[in-house]
Amino acid sequence: MKVLVAVASRHGSTRDIGEVIARELRATGLTVDVRDAKHVDTVQGYDAVVLGSAVYIGNWLAEAKQFGERHRDELLKLPVWVFSSGPLGLGKHQPENDPQALVASLGDIPIRDHKVFVGKLDPSDLGLGEKLIVKMVRAPYGDFRNWVEIRRWARGIASQLSTEPAH
Repeated sequence: MKVLVAVASRHGSTRDIGEVIARELRATGLTVDVRDAKHVDTVQGYDAVVLGSAVYIGNWLAEAKQFGERHRDELLKLPVWVFSSGPLGLGKHQPENDPQALVASLGDIPIRDHKVFVGKLDPSDLGLGEKLIVKMVRAPYGDFRNWVEIRRWARGIASQLSTEPAH
């Protein structure tokens, strides 16, 4: 079974999560490609898709939304999981707004699960405008990603896929 992990990442943190998910899926015998969402021309040839996006100011990145729009017809036929990365701080596991609103742009694409992971914010990755926004919203700097939780979620996907017929 072949899985696409497509990520929309601004500074690499979301891509890191995608890579860990891919590693867990591969450990169960699945074939996995990790690609930037904006560079995926087709999802044909894949049996499942995991789509992840960074969250900035409560919204998914445009590349993730555009991925859903571009591949809508194909995604309607595949099992799809999504994850969001971006809320910050220990103990804060959901973004300010409803996680389902984050994926509203995916419309009627059936989503098996949407997981929101806390993210990472490194000041050395940010431009001046981003630093000003961080200061205004008082977002904490640090790496708050929970790798155990991320790996557990990926293993859950693998478990579900083990009972799926290949497409």
